[in-house]
Amino acid sequence: MLGNFIYSNPTKLYFGDEAQKHLSDALGGFGKKVLLIYGGGSIKQNGVYDDVIEALTTAGKEIVELPGVMSNPTLDKLDEGRRIARENDVDFILAVGGGSTIDYAKAVSVSAWYDGDAWRNFWVNQNNPAADARIIPVGAVLTMAGTGSEMNGGSVITNRAENMKIGKVFGENVMPKFAVLNPRYTFSLPRRQMIAGIFDTMSHIMEQYFSGDDDCTSDYLAEGLMRSVIASSRAAVKNPEDYEARSNLMWSSTWALNTLLKAGKTQDWMVHMIGHAISACTDATHGMTLSGISVAYYRHIMPGCPARFARFAKVVWDVCPDGRSDEEIASEGLDALGAWIREIGAASEITSLGVTSDMLDKIADATIILPGGYRRLSHDDIVDILRESL
Repeated sequence: MLGNFIYSNPTKLYFGDEAQKHLSDALGGFGKKVLLIYGGGSIKQNGVYDDVIEALTTAGKEIVELPGVMSNPTLDKLDEGRRIARENDVDFILAVGGGSTIDYAKAVSVSAWYDGDAWRNFWVNQNNPAADARIIPVGAVLTMAGTGSEMNGGSVITNRAENMKIGKVFGENVMPKFAVLNPRYTFSLPRRQMIAGIFDTMSHIMEQYFSGDDDCTSDYLAEGLMRSVIASSRAAVKNPEDYEARSNLMWSSTWALNTLLKAGKTQDWMVHMIGHAISACTDATHGMTLSGISVAYYRHIMPGCPARFARFAKVVWDVCPDGRSDEEIASEGLDALGAWIREIGAASEITSLGVTSDMLDKIADATIILPGGYRRLSHDDIVDILRESL
């Protein structure tokens, strides 16, 4: 490993089919008034809401509810959350849902008591809160695996007026204090959401894996996680209530983006930047935007490090090298990635997400270009990748 790094993760996890039994105790030290944040109300049909209310009541908490968090949380919704958190002077935020809900809770936590333009300061300018800033602590009850938001400082917000979707990775002071992970809570997810989460997990791993060319322990961990995701995805697609498969997917999702895999590495993240731009312009499901462009993107950058892509083909997809060149092996590995995307039912082209050929320049304009991968893209490169993904 060539990189220098500091590793720390303060989030405490409660995992398993009885994980929710720890929620009341976990809430104990965080003040009286809790802002309960959740999405469209599905938690009231599947029993999760009742479990959470029981735990909050047992812990003696006063509850302020904030429902209606959408799949791509908007700046307008953030402004609503900031106002409610501040007016009620809440002591703690409990996010119940998937990554969007948890991302949103973190956004509220850092911006509720910030008096300036939170969007411009935190997301556009990528600033961190001041050392003396008031940040409301956050906890999470996870109901959808995919983002890893339950154990990281990431928060993605969409500004529809500017056609921008931007992620900000905050530090340890914004990470959830704890997260409750019961795989059974994911069983009631619509199939499409489950699949989107599966590919989001895979993409998080690939964004960190396809960078650098040294012998890095983090890459060996990434390869094991990718193999686990592939095997578990196939079982979960056949039977969404396969507990072992769903528990493995939940655990893999957490480890894919809890800051472990990036240790000692550069990172790419351009698939996510393009995917965010697609979502900002179409409101398409995040994981599907990633699956729709990944194969075209990786074919585009593969010449920058064909040996890494050949390793991916051999180790992750069991491609036989047979004396072929790295480029030929790598190409077969990307074929295997595309076949798996189609096999599990993820989006394999972005036309299915509402993207049309006349939108490509607009999406490219909305894409933030990062320097971390094997090739720094231009606007025209992004348009070419999008066109190849139609």
